[in-house]
Amino acid sequence: MLNVGQLNEGFVLDHIEAGKSMQIYDNLGLGKLDCQVAIIKNARSNKMGKKDIIKIEGGLDLVDLDVLGFIDHNITVNIIKNGEIVEKKRLSLPKRITNVIKCKNPRCITSIEQELDHVFTLTDEDNQVYRCLYCEEKYIKQ
Repeated sequence: MLNVGQLNEGFVLDHIEAGKSMQIYDNLGLGKLDCQVAIIKNARSNKMGKKDIIKIEGGLDLVDLDVLGFIDHNITVNIIKNGEIVEKKRLSLPKRITNVIKCKNPRCITSIEQELDHVFTLTDEDNQVYRCLYCEEKYIKQ
């Protein structure tokens, strides 16, 4: 069995769908952080079969929980202090996301104005549909 050292201060992203940890690593910019990050891929899980886990040393302010909620709102965020879980946070789909997905509409202002943020708002939570703030182009999360 693989054993990854205990985390004294930081947080653990648990219940990540197997294979999504590298996408989360890239989208959260974890490679740019000056702290320890451990990625465990395909860990055994009674609930999910297989799952990924990411352990991050440092404060929760290091990551954008909206981006995390957009990628997978079923992830559990366990906050660790003095080696113990002190709080568990559940994520939800964010109402608005910025610069996570790009608008595909070639006539959208974001195609012309390169410096403009790509902003999408959640318009249908049940079907996980987002729309571009500027042109209302539909993006269906899969």
